[in-house]
Amino acid sequence: MAESVRTVADLLVERLRAWHVPRVFGASADGVEPIVAALGRAGGDPAFVQARHEETAGFMATGHAKFTGGVGVCLAAQGPGVVHLLGGLYDAKLDGKPVVAIVGQQLDNAFGAAYQEIELTRLLSDVCGEFVRVAETAEQVASLIDRAFRTAVATRSPTCVIVPQRLQAAAVPDLPPQTDGVYSMAPGLPPARVLPHEEDLNAAAQLLGAGQRVAIMVGQGGYGAAEEIVALADQVGAGITTSLLGKPVLDERLPFHTGVMGHLGTTASAQLLGGCDTLLLIGTNDPWTDYYPLPGQAATIQIDIDGRRLANRYPVDVPLIGDAVETLRALLPRVPHRANREWRDRIELSFERWWSDATARADTPAEPVNPQHVLRELSPRLPWDAAVAVDVGSVTYWYARHVQLAPGVPAHICGTFASTGSALPYGVAAKLAMPDRPVVVLAGDGAMQMNGLAELVTVANRWHDWADPRFVMLVLNNRDQAGMSLVQRESGRQALPEAQRLPDVPYAGWARLLGMHGLRVDRPELVGAAWDEALAADRPTLIEAVVDATVPLSPPDQPFADLRGLLGEREEIDGTEAASRSRTELVRERAVAADRIRDRSGGEAELT
Repeated sequence: MAESVRTVADLLVERLRAWHVPRVFGASADGVEPIVAALGRAGGDPAFVQARHEETAGFMATGHAKFTGGVGVCLAAQGPGVVHLLGGLYDAKLDGKPVVAIVGQQLDNAFGAAYQEIELTRLLSDVCGEFVRVAETAEQVASLIDRAFRTAVATRSPTCVIVPQRLQAAAVPDLPPQTDGVYSMAPGLPPARVLPHEEDLNAAAQLLGAGQRVAIMVGQGGYGAAEEIVALADQVGAGITTSLLGKPVLDERLPFHTGVMGHLGTTASAQLLGGCDTLLLIGTNDPWTDYYPLPGQAATIQIDIDGRRLANRYPVDVPLIGDAVETLRALLPRVPHRANREWRDRIELSFERWWSDATARADTPAEPVNPQHVLRELSPRLPWDAAVAVDVGSVTYWYARHVQLAPGVPAHICGTFASTGSALPYGVAAKLAMPDRPVVVLAGDGAMQMNGLAELVTVANRWHDWADPRFVMLVLNNRDQAGMSLVQRESGRQALPEAQRLPDVPYAGWARLLGMHGLRVDRPELVGAAWDEALAADRPTLIEAVVDATVPLSPPDQPFADLRGLLGEREEIDGTEAASRSRTELVRERAVAADRIRDRSGGEAELT
């Protein structure tokens, strides 16, 4: 029997194995057939995970990077395959996650008249702007794969290697490691220790020590630094809020944790930021700038590993480039202990009031079920070892406000790109990485109709191999594009019914048809029992909660919204230094007035 020939596709797969890639997400097509065949010959190391669509394969790769901290890898062919892949890659780019895309290319000797022809480097030059290369010879492939991984990790972004189909199937020449200036790198990238300069740490400590009303805002860059963040907050009597992506970083049951900030956050967080005089930003690039303090109101320190994000959203007095854990450990001994108990008491009282109000809203009767109640009932039942994937839409608001995550529960969302339909692919990636842990997916009916119903096939095809079969999918069925409806109500524009209404799909029935468990909940008293049943089931379960589309999302008031409007008009007319001084004076007057109100009320007034 003839000995099998080692192809460039085999070499590529060997390189993925050298980088300890556990699985490759993709949709098979003729443009990458030699690579898929090589993955088959590799015997599952790495494994090939077939998605129903290239976009969901991209989301799975990004979800893998988010839930594991490793590099996600996805595979797509030329033409429509790579176009479909773009959504997942932009998710990785905007949320700063390392993903390597391997893309096939049509026969390069037919450029200009090829089937499915797209100029791939131009198409990918934005989303994979840090690194996109075309392999032209077999000798280049190992080096390009290594460089793609190194760049993805170093820049926390997606990269791409394009491999022509004729090269994938070519035999690997018997050549030494270095030929004609082409170098093959060794896999692996040891982490660096990144710390700010001593003088910058001292300046930050001085500002924090001088602050009377300190607020700390934490983003996804704070992962792993919970102990240090809480210690610093206690040292200066600070209140803590998080971005949506930073929600899982800290124990949300801390009394001085005011929850998520911004449009989908809590009133307590808006009050915290509206009343602070010192702000520490940790690993966050949150775009809800309307909820930040007014420029000039708060002395600000920002910690971020990526210097490009410093002062990106808010003026910063002391920028600190460094890893959050290392930087906070270096900062803590320098900050004097001067906790302001009065400020901390106000923060805790503010959150207690908001939580009481949110509880009342969740308990308000709706027709037929209040969606806030559905998410509230999950919190006390969420297993300590669960992983949570959240979709984009009205479900994001209810998750942000009503689900309190236990310490150590990872939860991820397509945060900055905000693409609907990402949660179920995320959940699949999380489950494949952690098959012995329960996974909970939170989505709306718009997301399920976009691509979730198709990816239920992936779940049905794979769950028998999972050590823990619990994979719980919540679908809020309100027959409405609720997020868009909110925008239209806020703008005063009338909704077009044909654009807002969604068909009433039997989601639970579809799950049962695929051999999984399905529960339809249309009465509030059934919600808790449905969560209990789903979390104890011996197979994946879809909970279809029939909820009221008219329940308002009720964003918190923006702090100083009236002043922002006034100042914007004034500075548009007069952009001189006098206008800037006027803004500072208005902020100072507002702060003095707020202090007087607090003094008269015995400290019981709102923080703003």
